[in-house]
Amino acid sequence: MIRITELRLPIDHSADELEIAIQKRLRLSPAELMSFDIFKRSYDARKNVSLAFIYTVDVSIKDEAGVLKQFSNDSHIRPSPDTSYHFVAKAPSSIDAGKALRPVVIGFGPCGIFAALLLAQMGFKPIVLERGKQVRERTQDTWALWRKKILNPESNVQFGEGGAGTFSDGKLYSQIKDPKFYGRKVIHEFVRAGAPEEIRYVAKPHIGTFRLVGMVEKIRQEIIDLGGEIRFSQKVIGFDIQHNEITGVKIEGHPDLPASHVVLALGHSARDTFKALHDAGVFMEAKPFSVGFRIEHPQSLIDKARLGPHAGNELIGAADYKLVHHAKNGRSVYSFCMCPGGTVVAAASEPNRVVTNGMSQYSRNERNANAGIVVGITPEDYPGGPLAGIEFQRQLESKAFELGGGTYEAPGQLVGDFIDGKPSTEFGSVIPSYKPGVHLTDLAKALPSYAIEAIREALPAFEKQIKGFSMRDAVLTGVETRTSSPLRITRGPNFQSLNIKGLYPAGEGAGYAGGILSAGVDGIKVAEAVALDYLSQEPTQH
Repeated sequence: MIRITELRLPIDHSADELEIAIQKRLRLSPAELMSFDIFKRSYDARKNVSLAFIYTVDVSIKDEAGVLKQFSNDSHIRPSPDTSYHFVAKAPSSIDAGKALRPVVIGFGPCGIFAALLLAQMGFKPIVLERGKQVRERTQDTWALWRKKILNPESNVQFGEGGAGTFSDGKLYSQIKDPKFYGRKVIHEFVRAGAPEEIRYVAKPHIGTFRLVGMVEKIRQEIIDLGGEIRFSQKVIGFDIQHNEITGVKIEGHPDLPASHVVLALGHSARDTFKALHDAGVFMEAKPFSVGFRIEHPQSLIDKARLGPHAGNELIGAADYKLVHHAKNGRSVYSFCMCPGGTVVAAASEPNRVVTNGMSQYSRNERNANAGIVVGITPEDYPGGPLAGIEFQRQLESKAFELGGGTYEAPGQLVGDFIDGKPSTEFGSVIPSYKPGVHLTDLAKALPSYAIEAIREALPAFEKQIKGFSMRDAVLTGVETRTSSPLRITRGPNFQSLNIKGLYPAGEGAGYAGGILSAGVDGIKVAEAVALDYLSQEPTQH
């Protein structure tokens, strides 16, 4: 096939017009164009140009060699790369015969889902251990916190089938390098499970929470149909390690499970499991992460600032943003996990602590836009070893619980009052979306002074990029602490722990991903490493 890039059409064009544009670009007659697929579609919404879609398309024609020769000097017409997925292995017969231990995957968030799915598709019949519940039961428990202020520590935004990504914007884009197009495999499997076809090609695909629920269930069923097992409410509390090799895992209330290959797809909030790994001697190290607040504006304000006269166009949808500011005190402040037309959600996983996160549905049609406004911190800010970042997070989350009134309401403050350094007493034009509620206070007490100083400086600076960003009535809600894992379970080139053979740290919790897509990609990479290690141990057949 031939790939055409930078193909520009008016945003309200018809399907026929795209086909005609391809024919014109390649100088083809209608009979010479056999078929085409849209690989990517973005939009150009600069204020002083006509609104347009920009396409990358893969085209099948009768004389590909001739056309490529004709356009050999055109950088926008090239052979299409092979983006299809190719399995690296097939499970050895010892798996079917029960002579080899089946691989174990701990955690069933995006990373664990794709690690298990790939292992199942290659015939390895994985066993998945998920401490939380199935996704629909988990959703009910999550709503119990949002609506009734009742927290289930084992079933919430962080724990359960689908992982933290289930209660998010369902963003499926990432800045990771992906030369083998593993991201396309992730997208392909999501579409097979019921995601809209457009996520294959839109520039910033997203799914939304409600659609993710059904998709996760379908992927789970495929894993089971292929011989895998998903065991819910099975919390891993320890590890059996002999001679620096994993031999099994300890499960609360269940017998030990023998294992020679264990994928640690824990997510970034499995704090007790991190401690169990540390106690077992697994090498890990502290890493940088970020802390801050959620900020809410009217989505219409963001649309107008970002899209100008194109604001409100249904073909574009709700606008997003990405901001960064380098403060005078040396700290970087940036927007994180921006959710257009979404809500701020309660994301605590431990009693008497408050954590915020952002979420959107597929439609992105809620009144407010929200994003994390966070400050980068390093292990120098929380000395004390690999687990010190967890204690740092806990201190902030406990303080937020206290500032919110001790009822799982979140502490909040109007942006104008925050910049002026005075407590807020009533809301203005922006009503916060966080449930179970926002308790107005002084957020200067919620974060270290260097973070407060940096955010106070950043908000007016962001105003220069998005008019209205520092509007007085915009609302800050605290605290955002789970931006990424505070530690890394370091692995080597073979994807195994540096000091424990058979242990495969993976995904966001291990410090190797950030978001649904990158976590899914890492799950695929680790599944391949597990499969290849099984084959290297399989006796040669003569």
